[in-house]
Amino acid sequence: MPGPDPLPEPLLPGFLRDPPHHLFFTGKGGVGKTSIACASAIVLAERGRRVLLVSTDPASNLDEMLGVALAEAPHPVPGVPGLEALNIDPDAAAEAYRTRVLAQMGPDAGETERASVREQLSGACTTEVAAFDAFAALLAGEADGHDHVVFDTAPTGHTLRLLSLPAAWTGFLEVNEAGASCLGPHSGLKTQEARFRRAMQALGDAATTAIVLVTRPDRAALAEAARSAGELAALGLANQRLVVNGLFRASRRDDAVARAIEESGRAALAAMPQALRVLPRDDLALRGFDMVGVPALKALFRPGIEPPAPAVPSAGGEGPRLPGLDVLVNELAARDHGLVMVMGKGGVGKTTVAAACAIGLVARGHSVHLSTTDPAAHLDMTLAGEMPGLRVDRIDPKAETERYVAKVLETRGRGLDAAGLALLREDLRSPCTEEVAVFHAFSRIVAAARSGFVVLDTAPTGHTLLLMDAAGAYHRQMTRDLEPRLGNGRIVTPLMRLRDPAHTQILLVTLPETTPVSEAAALQDDLRRAGIEPYAWVINRALTGSGTTDPLLCRRMLGEAAQIARVQAGLAQRAVLLPWQAEAPVGIAALRRLAA
Repeated sequence: MPGPDPLPEPLLPGFLRDPPHHLFFTGKGGVGKTSIACASAIVLAERGRRVLLVSTDPASNLDEMLGVALAEAPHPVPGVPGLEALNIDPDAAAEAYRTRVLAQMGPDAGETERASVREQLSGACTTEVAAFDAFAALLAGEADGHDHVVFDTAPTGHTLRLLSLPAAWTGFLEVNEAGASCLGPHSGLKTQEARFRRAMQALGDAATTAIVLVTRPDRAALAEAARSAGELAALGLANQRLVVNGLFRASRRDDAVARAIEESGRAALAAMPQALRVLPRDDLALRGFDMVGVPALKALFRPGIEPPAPAVPSAGGEGPRLPGLDVLVNELAARDHGLVMVMGKGGVGKTTVAAACAIGLVARGHSVHLSTTDPAAHLDMTLAGEMPGLRVDRIDPKAETERYVAKVLETRGRGLDAAGLALLREDLRSPCTEEVAVFHAFSRIVAAARSGFVVLDTAPTGHTLLLMDAAGAYHRQMTRDLEPRLGNGRIVTPLMRLRDPAHTQILLVTLPETTPVSEAAALQDDLRRAGIEPYAWVINRALTGSGTTDPLLCRRMLGEAAQIARVQAGLAQRAVLLPWQAEAPVGIAALRRLAA
């Protein structure tokens, strides 16, 4: 299909008119920032610019969206002259970082010392450090030769964590001149610190970078965008713009479903937080097709142009029938305890599904502990109330770090002199301490499900996989160090509990769209490689069966039917469907109805 002419100036979104060198797209998972980043890169290339598109998301789906296999080196995008793309591969970045750190040790370092440093550089925290290191290199000038660098970032919580790391390292290095940690030998980190400072300066310079916050006309997404705007500003990144993606206008006023979707969006925008109202804003209309493939991405900013519709797997596009969430909760409630772990891409509704499952279990006579590992947790907003038999909390990284530090000082600080205690305190200032503290809290929650029900709402996929990597590393260390002394069968690690179907049921939440289903399938593959088998898939917010006759929504239902059939055809052992709700399921009563 021949490409259209370059997008006319009047159709360009504001952030693409006189764009700076760097365009940095961020936002809550599921708001469409990858689609907008890709479409923006294509538009710039069509206008004669040399463009590099970069994903910093550990769960990146650029490959599928662009139809090309990407790696950590720039690769031309077929059909778009002038555009190259790459994924910052966390594992490859971590290995390159380890190699560079080891090279800084010099020829006098012995093998024992090198092995010790490599061990310290094997954790998930080092992977995050390495990912930011690769990102900082691009900001610091390693993408020279391109007119624009477009960054598609991980869901907000993960991105904010990465951006806040340089400040944590700076404070750590100011008081800790010697030793080593997951950052590497401290003596070799001053050069890194200078590069990270330059990268953050470039990111905060309005002449160099535009930070584009992407959101949906949805109260939760807008609240998350406002929180991100404040946290980015606190990091010195005030050069922000706002994109509201997916605005819908009903074509028929007698269609109750279409009217409800439109009115929900209007109400959310009317209540937009003040932090967002002051930002320059672009609105993008909801389109009737999945943003997968270059033709679809080229059509995003072009009203009236659409790629071919997907094949319809069944008459009318209604798709296969699936049971509801009530059937799944009934199966879970037949047990007397267990960990129900809800996982998936950001923005697919994990928090809603976790809360509905917890409330459904309480309604069936169980006491339930509902918690979350998500730094951008929305449990309180979703529940909007209390229920007897339901205990709600979250793993707060700051509180867990303080608790962990206090415990280490109490246990390892006994008998140390003033100098030794000062050295221990400095070591605990390492940014890696938070990773260890959060993992310990996660382990406690996993173990608590031995005697009751625990429902755990997890962070978006990439962040959760880092936590699972930590569980794997801990498991390997414990079995290597303790099993020879205690004997096989005496050790039970968190990973062993996650692998045990009698203890843990993993629910994968997705939307009936190509990219979320592909990402859920990739997450399932990652879990299976770790020896963990998902229990069920939950397909959330399906228009299928809603009765709408709106042309745009009906076109979206054709795509839904294809994806529902795809899940049933071989991805899920069992699957349930949660239909789209005219009103967001917020509050105990609404959540209880989802699982009733």
